[in-house]
Amino acid sequence: MEASNRQADANDDLKVEEKSRQFKSTVRYVYAITDDTMERNYGKIGMDGANVYTISQGALAVVVSDTLNKKIRPERRKLTAHHDVIAKLMAERTVLPAAFGTMSGSAKSLLDMLKKNQTLFDQQLKRVSGKVEMGLNVAWNMHNISEYFVNQYPELAESRDDMLTRKGGPTRDQKIEVGRLFAQLLIREREVRTKTVMRVLSRHCAEIKQNKPRQDREVMRLACLVDRSDREKFEEEGILLATKLFDDNYTFKFSGPWSPYNFVTGLRINI
Repeated sequence: MEASNRQADANDDLKVEEKSRQFKSTVRYVYAITDDTMERNYGKIGMDGANVYTISQGALAVVVSDTLNKKIRPERRKLTAHHDVIAKLMAERTVLPAAFGTMSGSAKSLLDMLKKNQTLFDQQLKRVSGKVEMGLNVAWNMHNISEYFVNQYPELAESRDDMLTRKGGPTRDQKIEVGRLFAQLLIREREVRTKTVMRVLSRHCAEIKQNKPRQDREVMRLACLVDRSDREKFEEEGILLATKLFDDNYTFKFSGPWSPYNFVTGLRINI
């Protein structure tokens, strides 16, 4: 049994070597991993109008295009090309998207990568099969967030007023204390609001991932893994949530559908 397993591995290695010789030594730009046993040609839809095709290994395939560049700058047209290819793939099958700028120097390294990570890729593909990623950003919609919080929280108003009315001007410690209290209330408000939204949306999401706000104005940034069949219900629920549970001091921004970047965990294409 052990000898036959070693022979099978050796045969697999020979197949990888044979496939790798079918491709010239150009650099390959990587778009995604798919559950595909066929080698396909998608036409000249890739980076800089390059031909997009698959290199398959067993039940998996990596989607690539050839390039003479060893480094791709994140220019708008290149980012658009990257996402357009993934969007086309998503319309046909389940994909694990590669990060923008992922490249490989040889077909052999891609084939080796597929073989080495077959179990991991299979698990991830099953996790996101039939699903899309939807984004939801909620932000405070006012000119001065700190003033809004002062009006909402008496303890902050009292601390701020004590600082501003002190004879001789505010001390450094007072400024630090007011800033600390504002930061605490900001965090608390975000947590409460985020829990409310996640509780409502979870009825139509397989998973929800909470990403860190990028600006003080942002209340939450959520990535939601949604079944394609539930996408309409998800959007309706989100609109209802925005109108019933939040007032005009908040803005809701939906985006998607996207390839499930936020839900491909443990996946690193190191080539």
